[in-house]
Amino acid sequence: MGDDRERAWQDAALAVLGLFLPVACVGCGTPDRALCRACRSVLDARGRRVRLVAGVRLDAAFEYEGLVRTLLLELKLRGRVDLSRHLGVRLGALVRTALAESPPGTVLLRVPPSRRGARRRGFDPVVVLLARGGVRRPRSLQRVRSPDGVTPHAAGAGQKERTAVERVAATVGTLRAVRVAGRDVVLVDDVVTTGVTMAEAVRAVHAAGGRVVRCVAVASVDG
Repeated sequence: MGDDRERAWQDAALAVLGLFLPVACVGCGTPDRALCRACRSVLDARGRRVRLVAGVRLDAAFEYEGLVRTLLLELKLRGRVDLSRHLGVRLGALVRTALAESPPGTVLLRVPPSRRGARRRGFDPVVVLLARGGVRRPRSLQRVRSPDGVTPHAAGAGQKERTAVERVAATVGTLRAVRVAGRDVVLVDDVVTTGVTMAEAVRAVHAAGGRVVRCVAVASVDG
């Protein structure tokens, strides 16, 4: 009963707010809701994904398709932080579970965004999503220059335009972990597609003397 009453008040408040700041559901276009109740139900019904990346279990809150893809793109490309709660709550739950199932003292490390993406957005989507999921700001891996001295992603084709071999060659050696020697680590990122970036994060932790016990992501490309 309490939850129903709270939802009713929230709906009423959003309806009034919509009179002054008109919005439409990003999923279906229903007016006065950033994400309507029907689309929230669709999102809640989506299953989680589990796969292996570099020999480590990856738990993804969602498959990267449809409404989930739309929400992430709205957040990352248009700065729609008002949509972050709908993804962040499940991400936060997965992270807390991963830490609870790991040895005491396990470190949470996020995979940092590209420097170009960070400059363009002005915020880190993973940090925003974790905050909405009730997880305090994690430590971060560091981006470093590649062996040829070129900053990752600063020149040449983007990851999508590269072949699989080119993606691996462009990614290896681009991340560094610090203060993880002898520590267990949980890695977190927003989207895992080929797994190349997450595999590089695992390599960086191992190179620094740590051990990755779990990877977590908002979404994964199935298969």
